[in-house]
Amino acid sequence: MKRMMTALAVVLACGTGAAAAADLRMSWWGGDSRHAATQAALKACGEKHGHTIQPEFTGWSGHQEKVATQLAGGTEADIMQINWPWLPLFSLEGDGFADLKAFADIIDLSQWSKAQLDSATVNGRLNGLPVSTTGRVFFFNKATFDKAGLPLPSDWGELIAAAAVFKEKLGEDYYPFDAQGGDGLGAILNVSLVTTQMTGKDLVDPETNTVAWTPEELQKGIEFNQNLAEKGVIRGWKTVAAGGNVSLFELPAWSEGKIAGSYEWDSTYKKFNDPIAEGSLVPVDILTVDGAVTQGVYRKPSMLFSISRNSENPRAAAQIVNCLLNEPEGINALGDTRGIPASRIAAQTLAESGAIDPNLLQAHKIVMEAEGPTVSPFNEHPDVREIFADTLEAVAYGQISAAEAAQEIVDGVNDVLAGF
Repeated sequence: MKRMMTALAVVLACGTGAAAAADLRMSWWGGDSRHAATQAALKACGEKHGHTIQPEFTGWSGHQEKVATQLAGGTEADIMQINWPWLPLFSLEGDGFADLKAFADIIDLSQWSKAQLDSATVNGRLNGLPVSTTGRVFFFNKATFDKAGLPLPSDWGELIAAAAVFKEKLGEDYYPFDAQGGDGLGAILNVSLVTTQMTGKDLVDPETNTVAWTPEELQKGIEFNQNLAEKGVIRGWKTVAAGGNVSLFELPAWSEGKIAGSYEWDSTYKKFNDPIAEGSLVPVDILTVDGAVTQGVYRKPSMLFSISRNSENPRAAAQIVNCLLNEPEGINALGDTRGIPASRIAAQTLAESGAIDPNLLQAHKIVMEAEGPTVSPFNEHPDVREIFADTLEAVAYGQISAAEAAQEIVDGVNDVLAGF
């Protein structure tokens, strides 16, 4: 009788969304703290739901290649940590991973906003769940602005006007902002932000998979960025290169407050704030240009948890994913090792426990509440980034005009997109 009741219980459990005991695998990349936290979370969630999960973890280097090889051979783990820009590479048609909408009775999808879920959806299929959502936000060194007798800027006009005051009151080597870099990323992001604000469009039109901006629209964004350098708001490309292309947060000028602002990922707040010698960085709402039709927030999943389309136990895998992201056992074990969680309940749990820096929370709040078009992962395709960087560098050195650069970028990026 006891065996019959146990068997009946299993049948009933399976009928209500539960999964029979399973042996699963999970793969991810990261550092030691993430590895330790994830293994603890898998143990706790496995014990809670009656599954065993074999961990497979590496550093960042080589992980994409490893996943590509496994996917090609159908040997991937049941649960995978997937970098968001990999979606076009591994799931161009949306069928590279299991559709997590099929497990809505197990995974509480209501913990994510529609925009978050849309960012991980390809051709109507939910390819993964954003583990954390990150975005670019403006940080300013309040102590330096106080010395200049200025409030923190609330729009681009105020930031531009601050440059002259900085030079007059603090010195010629003071800048209220920074948006350059030897790899060109700062300039790329700045040009993209301003062009998005002016047009209301992301770089890539999701319907046609072509560049959404006209060359004339992009030209205005390039000219805006050049104007910042000419007016001393930011360091010029040549100045950055002459200094050895050192990362901004490693520069003495940054720690001393001589460069007093930047546009960075909210999740990197501590990395940029820790070197500050006096005061601290304060996040502000996204600065907008005159006539902006959107704030143009650059918001994206930092990474996804996906389930293999070849998994023999996808419902068990879904239970573990839900536990890691939505249940206290997983939330508390993972902590903020992957940033502020995208799941509402996870973020709330960690915030209430005091585990997150208040400034980081404020920066994340700005990112999550700002509006803008959905960002395509092709923005971060290495070939797209290279085209932007090389062309913007040529503009900075006076080799080509902004108009020529805009046309080259549009044509070059369209060539890349045509391959997909």
